[in-house]
Amino acid sequence: MTNPESTAPGIRLRPEIAALPPYRQGRPAPAEGYKLSSNENPFDPLPGVAEAVAATATAINRYPDATALALREKLGERFGVSADEVLIGDGSVALLAQFILAAAAPGDEVVYSWRSFEAYPGLVTVAGATSVQIPNRPDHGHDLDAMADAITDRTRVVMVCSPNNPTGVTVTAEEFEAFMARVPSDLLVLLDEAYIEFVRHPASVDGRTLIGRYPNLVVLRTFSKAYGLAGLRVGYAIGPVAILDAARATAIPLGVTAAGGAAGIASLEPEAERELLARVDVLVERRARLRDGLIDLGWPIPEAQGNFVWLPAGAETTAVAERLFDAGVVVRAFPPEGIRVSIGEEASVEILLGILGELVPRSQEGHPK
Repeated sequence: MTNPESTAPGIRLRPEIAALPPYRQGRPAPAEGYKLSSNENPFDPLPGVAEAVAATATAINRYPDATALALREKLGERFGVSADEVLIGDGSVALLAQFILAAAAPGDEVVYSWRSFEAYPGLVTVAGATSVQIPNRPDHGHDLDAMADAITDRTRVVMVCSPNNPTGVTVTAEEFEAFMARVPSDLLVLLDEAYIEFVRHPASVDGRTLIGRYPNLVVLRTFSKAYGLAGLRVGYAIGPVAILDAARATAIPLGVTAAGGAAGIASLEPEAERELLARVDVLVERRARLRDGLIDLGWPIPEAQGNFVWLPAGAETTAVAERLFDAGVVVRAFPPEGIRVSIGEEASVEILLGILGELVPRSQEGHPK
């Protein structure tokens, strides 16, 4: 039988898109193993949230309110802004794509730290713009001075990720304010705070304190991590109405589901949120215990303020990740730089410490034995 692909005429695609690798999810864990590759919340959904989601099933023949007005009003009350200053998207990554599309075109540049969220390069390429990647500092944090130095007349967007995914290092409030003082007021700045609820460093930037202070700043957050709604894709942005309206114009219509909106509202109910944030406290304690244990073993683990830790495994990144996989632990490897390990079930902590104790780096440069 003839393979249709072998006889089909060549389709003219954008070469940069044809060459772009698709976003890669963390691979599934082995049976009885632990999936620590996707920064998921390991706790089951709250019953009240699950009930709110189930209730939307009776109307799945109808389109939802894709603006998620009820959720925007709820978030507006929380952040002291109007509902029009809140934008809901199917995950904060979708919102990032909308803002980049709204501001950057072919010939334009988008500045961000690297390594950072692995979706950034693809989002910029899809918009037709050019990535300007600024290397992280030796401590694996953003070099905001170098990022400011990289801004040119072609720059249209700057992305700041705090805490940085995958390295876990935050930007301080002082650093961010000094950075914003150097950024032109007509240049869009996206502060990506997908992991803000896990931050415990008192000097870290908090977008909530910046709302209304800068006409070019948009703060992005998500319900995927701390609130455990990764499977429903609910993210939100807060910023000036004119910027949000531009992002609304680039959105795929009807992307936000009724289930996602209902789950977001249910998660913000006082009793539910108290329980969800108590779970975050558990993960933060677990994170600290894992990081401290790895440091005691000799691993040079940087600051960890997300729901993950960063292993600077260098050239041995793939080998270390495969050793963990063989032991039933799936992690996210970024060869040749390092490995991101999500904070998951309690039982995974001792397994990680046991295996990684056999792979202690030779030096503080992070090259394992």
